[in-house]
Amino acid sequence: MKTTVLFNPKANNGKGEAEAKKLIDLLKDKELDFMDITKINSYEEFFKSLSSDDEIIICGGDGTLNCFINDTYVFKIVNDVYYYPTGSGNDFYHDVHGGDDKELVKINEYFVDLPTVKVKDKTYRFLNGVGYGIDGYCCEEGDKQRDASDKPVNYTSIAIKGLLFHYKPVNAVVTVDGKEYKFGKVWLAPTMNGRMYGGGMIPTPDQKRISDDKKLTVMIMSGSGKIPTLIAFPKIFEGKHVDKKMTTVLEGKKIKVEFDRPTALQIDGETVLGVTEYEAEV
Repeated sequence: MKTTVLFNPKANNGKGEAEAKKLIDLLKDKELDFMDITKINSYEEFFKSLSSDDEIIICGGDGTLNCFINDTYVFKIVNDVYYYPTGSGNDFYHDVHGGDDKELVKINEYFVDLPTVKVKDKTYRFLNGVGYGIDGYCCEEGDKQRDASDKPVNYTSIAIKGLLFHYKPVNAVVTVDGKEYKFGKVWLAPTMNGRMYGGGMIPTPDQKRISDDKKLTVMIMSGSGKIPTLIAFPKIFEGKHVDKKMTTVLEGKKIKVEFDRPTALQIDGETVLGVTEYEAEV
């Protein structure tokens, strides 16, 4: 049996390979084969090179996992797949593991029957959630800062400045399993498969990844001005925003969100620009 470590060197502001190499000390009883996940040209050939009892360890952040699930969904993965978090946010890890310590988590069960989201005529699978509103704006601005500098991106600072000065709320129509809802002054409208995204935000604290009656949850923060929204915003990191008048939580199997102007959107941290609507379903 061999253990292949797929690492993303770009994770955690370029520290991905160094973070992944910490597995050498953590797994002293295993012989590890390290492979740059960004250089895999054919997953078909990769899986053919493995025996059924070989293990795979994915090292990276939420974006790395998102790319893996979208690149490999056509394959039936028979190998045990583990995750070791080496990203900057690691929301999937914190959601399913619950701790700050880093250890291996087996993740095969979380790849089964993943929800999809259709954006600009393209369909993606997602693990955590689809962010639309100021969260998409934050990812857009974060990408710009990352391209311009090697310094770590401070998303909290981007969000605060966006709320106060730069991001303009939109009007939205949200359709859940055929029922239509209209909202004005929308700041956030994410649809979630898990509970967490955005580096520790918990927009949907009651959402379950795995359940007999699988559903998605959309949270709409709307109707308030800049200052009340800014005051309420930190409560999202505790999941204590849902009892506020400005927050609406809906769940269903098919959720469509339409904005009245193009806005950036993020899928597990990966940014899509100029989006007017998305449709997510299980």
